[in-house]
Amino acid sequence: MTTEIAKVKILGKEIIHVGYDVSSHLINTILNNCKSSTYVMIYDSNVEKVPLLDDLKSNFHKQLNPESQRLLTYVVKPGEANKTRETKADIEDYLLSKGCTRDTVIIAVGGGVIGDMIGFVASTFMRGVRVVQVPTSLLAMVDSSIGGKTAVDTPLGKNFVGSFWQPQFVLVDIKWLETLPKREFINGIGEVIKTAAIWNADEFSRLESNADCFLKVVNNQKKMANGGFYTNIKLILDHIFKLVLESIKVKAEVVSSDERELGLRNLLNFGHSIGHAYEAILTPQALHGECVSIGMIKEAELSRYLNILSPTQVARLTKILAAYGLPISPDEKWFKELTLHKKTPLDTLLKKMSIDKKNDGSKKKVVLLETIGKCYGTSAHYVSDEDLRVVLTDEILVFPFSNIPTKPVTITPPGSKSISNRALVLACLGKGLCRIKNLLHSDDTKHMLEAVSSLKGANITWENNGETVVVDGKGGDFISAEEPIYLGNAGTASRFLTSVAALVSASASKDYVILTGNARMQERPIGPLVDALSSNGVEIEYMKKKGSLPLKINTSKSIFKGGRIELAATVSSQYVSSILMCAPYAENPVTLSLVGGKPISQLYIDMTIKMMERFGVTVEKSTTEAYTYHIPKGHYINPSEYVIESDASSATYPLAFAAMTGSTVTVPNIGSESLQGDARFAVDVLKPMGCTVTQTATSTTVTGPKIGELKPLPYVDMEPMTDAFLTACVVAAVASNNSGDGNSATTTIEGIANQRVKECNRILAMINELKKFGVKASELPDGIKVEAVASITDLQVPQSVCTYDDHRVAMSFSLLAGMVQSSPVKPVRILERRTTGKTWPGWWDVLHSQLGAQLDGAEPITFSELPNTDKHPSVVLIGMRAAGKTTVSNWCANALDYKLMDLDVEFEKRYCPKDVTIKEFVATHGWEDFRAKEAALFEDVIANYGDKGYVFSTGGGIVESAESRKYLKKFAFEENGLVLHLHRDIEETIKFLNKDPTRPAYSEDIGQVWQRREKWYEECCNYVFYANHCDTQTEFNELRRNFDFFVKRITRQVKVEIPTRRSAFVCLTFADLSNHLTELEEIVYGCDAVELRVDHLKDYSPDFVKKQITLLRMCTDSLPIIFTIRTKKQGGKFPDEDYKAINDLYTVALKSAVEYIDLELTLPIDLQYHVLNNKGTTTKVIGSHHDFAANFPWTHSEWENRYNQAVSMDVDIVKFVGTACHFQDNLQLEDFRLKHTTKPLILINMTDRGKISRVLNTILTPVTSKLLPSSAAPGQLTLAEINQMYHNLGGDLISKKFFVIGQPIGHSRSPILHNTGYKILGLPYKFEKFETDDVEKVKQKLLSDESVGGLAVTIPLKLDIMKYMDELSDAAKTIGAVNTVIPLGHGKFKGDNTDWLGIFNSLVNNGVPIKLPNDTCGLIVGAGGTSRAAVYALKKLGCSKIYMVNRTSSKLHDLKKDFPEDFHIEVVDSDSQIGEIKEPISVAVSCVPADKALDESLVSKLKKLLAKTDDSKVGFKSTLLEAAYKPSYTPIMKLAKEEYDWNVISGCTMLVYQGVAQFEQWTGFKPPFKAIFDEVTKK
Repeated sequence: MTTEIAKVKILGKEIIHVGYDVSSHLINTILNNCKSSTYVMIYDSNVEKVPLLDDLKSNFHKQLNPESQRLLTYVVKPGEANKTRETKADIEDYLLSKGCTRDTVIIAVGGGVIGDMIGFVASTFMRGVRVVQVPTSLLAMVDSSIGGKTAVDTPLGKNFVGSFWQPQFVLVDIKWLETLPKREFINGIGEVIKTAAIWNADEFSRLESNADCFLKVVNNQKKMANGGFYTNIKLILDHIFKLVLESIKVKAEVVSSDERELGLRNLLNFGHSIGHAYEAILTPQALHGECVSIGMIKEAELSRYLNILSPTQVARLTKILAAYGLPISPDEKWFKELTLHKKTPLDTLLKKMSIDKKNDGSKKKVVLLETIGKCYGTSAHYVSDEDLRVVLTDEILVFPFSNIPTKPVTITPPGSKSISNRALVLACLGKGLCRIKNLLHSDDTKHMLEAVSSLKGANITWENNGETVVVDGKGGDFISAEEPIYLGNAGTASRFLTSVAALVSASASKDYVILTGNARMQERPIGPLVDALSSNGVEIEYMKKKGSLPLKINTSKSIFKGGRIELAATVSSQYVSSILMCAPYAENPVTLSLVGGKPISQLYIDMTIKMMERFGVTVEKSTTEAYTYHIPKGHYINPSEYVIESDASSATYPLAFAAMTGSTVTVPNIGSESLQGDARFAVDVLKPMGCTVTQTATSTTVTGPKIGELKPLPYVDMEPMTDAFLTACVVAAVASNNSGDGNSATTTIEGIANQRVKECNRILAMINELKKFGVKASELPDGIKVEAVASITDLQVPQSVCTYDDHRVAMSFSLLAGMVQSSPVKPVRILERRTTGKTWPGWWDVLHSQLGAQLDGAEPITFSELPNTDKHPSVVLIGMRAAGKTTVSNWCANALDYKLMDLDVEFEKRYCPKDVTIKEFVATHGWEDFRAKEAALFEDVIANYGDKGYVFSTGGGIVESAESRKYLKKFAFEENGLVLHLHRDIEETIKFLNKDPTRPAYSEDIGQVWQRREKWYEECCNYVFYANHCDTQTEFNELRRNFDFFVKRITRQVKVEIPTRRSAFVCLTFADLSNHLTELEEIVYGCDAVELRVDHLKDYSPDFVKKQITLLRMCTDSLPIIFTIRTKKQGGKFPDEDYKAINDLYTVALKSAVEYIDLELTLPIDLQYHVLNNKGTTTKVIGSHHDFAANFPWTHSEWENRYNQAVSMDVDIVKFVGTACHFQDNLQLEDFRLKHTTKPLILINMTDRGKISRVLNTILTPVTSKLLPSSAAPGQLTLAEINQMYHNLGGDLISKKFFVIGQPIGHSRSPILHNTGYKILGLPYKFEKFETDDVEKVKQKLLSDESVGGLAVTIPLKLDIMKYMDELSDAAKTIGAVNTVIPLGHGKFKGDNTDWLGIFNSLVNNGVPIKLPNDTCGLIVGAGGTSRAAVYALKKLGCSKIYMVNRTSSKLHDLKKDFPEDFHIEVVDSDSQIGEIKEPISVAVSCVPADKALDESLVSKLKKLLAKTDDSKVGFKSTLLEAAYKPSYTPIMKLAKEEYDWNVISGCTMLVYQGVAQFEQWTGFKPPFKAIFDEVTKK
């Protein structure tokens, strides 16, 4: 089958030819019009597989003159990643190598990538050769091949380097589309729709009407035996041919008018400014057309926001893009999964937009749409970042209303949702055409239209450019839909369609209809309606929760019998309207009796009856029975036209704006004759509050009083207008009774009980959110009380306003947000702004463009970013009994300064009678009742305390309940909460549980319980902590320190900081760390991180790896971990292509909060993005690539492509490892390093020849250790070797001298301490003594010597040296002495005091928590200089009080005066004082000489003070540090340990910790502590 060739003129020439199966025409056109000796056909390896190409090449060859002509072919790698300058250079080198000259004709066969890049090659090769475009994708046919734009990509963006180079011909054979993969086909449709949207309204309408048939054909695509695809486009050939041709015509016309894109041509970029920004982030997973589709919606919304484009036109564009299978939001579930849940941060999008080629400098330009088929103006327009942010994000900032209109404003809200949905149902039930005008274009009506279409109840078309919907009703004939009908959160649609489903007939393949919705819709009630229909012969099945969607309605057995139907209507009037509208089609006339009391929202029932009458059916109200209606059998007759009133509920918002701001607003089509009860809002609510209201039959005008003069309403019954109560609440919040009439400023609203079961519990929502503004509100059985603030200035700025996915909550609080006054000005953040799309998609546009509000968009914030907030993510601990949850929960609460709640204890408080335990409760009530109440308790505490900084310790079986698991997962993965699985070796757990009599016994084997729960613990937690079994107190202390650091990291109190200086990590290659625990500390000497080579471990099970992580942290003082898995192909030991196991281990790493994950760039993309999308703020990703086989020199494009890949993935660090075969490889590596600075870069070569690259690498250089069984890679060096080589090569590691100064210093251990560290780390430093008591000598000899790297200051110079310091640390200032001098350069010095660190670190490394529990006191013995450092240290630990005792108290009183009051120093003068001490004293520092006998009165006091300990209360063993290091066991140590069982620490420990603190400050290296300690303490 062939079609006639259509030719399109561009730039005056008919060079665009379009046809079907026109290969021969294509060849003849080229050979006859582009004569040459050399033709070069270039395509990618995907096109190479298509049989059409073989035919093309074969036939082309046959027509060549073999003596004078030749055809060369060249294949490139496919995809955008290869559209680079490097690939272009490779092609040019190929052309040169084949002797191509200026007469060459290049034929670009392929999609947009090939066309763009090969066109650019043609434009520059030999200063320009001829090119013919043969597009093979729909996108290329209609867009990229036409107009002469050519380019390649750069790391900074797409198409940044290119030229305009017009092809000789564009030859379009749409037969190529038969071979196009489905997604590529749909991808191209985006450009087709774009072209129609900006230029051709008729073509847009034609595309709308053909969407279903297009998608049906494309969805039936078949996969061929050769791996290719086949789509039978012959079934829709006319449609395809026309859409290609019409798009080409538009582009040709525009290009002809503006070839170089100086104005008109940039209209073709509609959707591209924003679309390209999304594409830059989401490529390669997202295709160009998909991103442009999202961009079109965003830019259309921007046009609407600027009051240029009508909401109807945005809705049309949205509908057609979705109908053709394109994404309309980056947040669509299927699209997020397709793009591997990549995030699109607002700042990144704007940054990408700022480098768009259409911009003028940094000013962003966007094409705006005026209507379908026409752009606004003749070129793109400048737009502000503020306006862009609004449309790009779902969180909006509302600034104080400052530009309030001074002239009357007319606002026309969208059509009524209630009337729109009823009109659609009635028109579908009716017979004939009905033109519905002013239909609300919203999520609700969209779902309703899609539902009736899928049930084939009517033909739906559009007129007046989409402003009028034409319904051709089929008289109630419906057929079962093939797929479940999804209704989102559209309550009205779900209830109406439940009765409609009773009229549906079975299809040939389906005898049921499924109605479903989103999570909230599946909680909203529908039970009374289902009960009424079920009792009347309709077979309905609840598919999940009874009383809610989803529903399954049997369409072959259901009979809507009619007769008397009783319906409970006290919850929703929509149940009544649903049956009323469908009742004429029952088998018998219907008598509908509403039982259970007065129906809710009677006005909505009256509305339905009036509308039914308009469509030809009259309902009679019973004269003998209350709330009873008679509906005859019959059929609706559709009126030719039906105009929807504006939504009266929505009208309340602009009218309330007038009331609150003192302005005047008119709503022109809501008046006293309205069908809607909410039309009374202005008269019944705003007028009594002090507004001037003018209401005619068809319009309402409100003028508000001066700001602050609104009056409260003592009482109002809003039952006739329940949806408007939210608006009334925010007006009431500022109705402060300034008129002085003495009445209360409280507004009482009743008659709104049904609002508890709307999109959310609206009454509770209003109370919670008003509280954030400082407005008090309370719940009534049938309503709400709102107490206005005394003055507008008393309104508070909330951190954020939650909208509960409820449109009316969002719109109401947008008004109150603008009334908040603050200095400086702070906007109010409203979450989920797009929820207004349910009834008024353009509300924010009206608020901004017509009512003058200043708005801005904002990136969603996380807990860690909340400034000065009382929100702190709570921690939930889950795990088996005996995992240690009680102990660890206390640790956790103490470390974070959180409150602790044991849910077992809380359960007994709430549900158990006095003195009844959980064990007894279970025995009486059973496990099922216990689990149900446990779930309810957990839901409640999370709702009330989930962001209030709590630690919740749970029962081991909380995961047994599906409800509890749901709440746990919601808290962990949706609400920024922390669910921490505390895991312990199961064998140890079983041993303990078999001895535990306090909890109800398991009815099954404990091992089986674990096997069942293990997967639940895993799926419910977002973090896991493996608690190793501890045999000694030292191990227990290490575990606690490890946990404290871990929990501070997962709560973002401690962040991972990528080093910016020279740094290194050691690569571990052990099979099991437990066999090498004593070696690990020495192995990591001087390193900034440690790499766990998981592939070297003997066991890859998650439990084993978790244990290894904990062991590593405990033995290395929580040194940052780099988690690495290398497969065999990547030079490691892990099995190739066992990606599931790799994925599981990465999950272990993420949940264990390792600091870094090394992620190979060659791994499957879905695996990479599993890591990238789940790393949060706790883990950094190193994107790595290795060339073990030396295949790629550093000048090869492989490295450039991989770097671009890493940048596009937004990894945190890039790590490339090559193989050096020649010394030159290292020079090329350094050149690569200099040119690639976008990301931190680890760049090294393997082998001995590559060692120099390791020396020159700057951050996180991988090193080995002589204690390891092998190095992780050829050529690895130790840290000491790197430092020595770097120094010898003349690097920045220069020789330095350090001194201890003072007198006497003959016995000082400082030189031994520091020189030991220098030697081990290979540092070119030397530490010596400079004995003097004259600070002037120090100044003359040392402070003037640039080779001095630092001074350790001892007596008597600690005070004297201070006058020569240019800066003092806080420690030095507070302690009042300097023991450490740090050169700052240029002759300047900083004075510090590390004595306190010696004390602090000695204590925390020997079992004292890094943050003491509340009300824990400290004790200091002595009044000398060290005691001052001890005061500072104990304050840093968090001592609530610091008691000081000395032989002479007067010195202590003087010392106390030198410290701030908040140090809470208490001088102990007498024994009687000690008796009054109530808090435990758990930390002590002795600062008195140890070589002299102690004063007896001091010993007496000491004994009483040391007895004040209470280890059980503070959770650790009381600890005393001795500051004197001779003798090693002092009298005070003996007293504390032997008489009062204190843990004691010798003075040598303090000496070393003080010195290593200096070492790290001076050198920047982590000191080798153990080796230093051993040397210093040698006798």
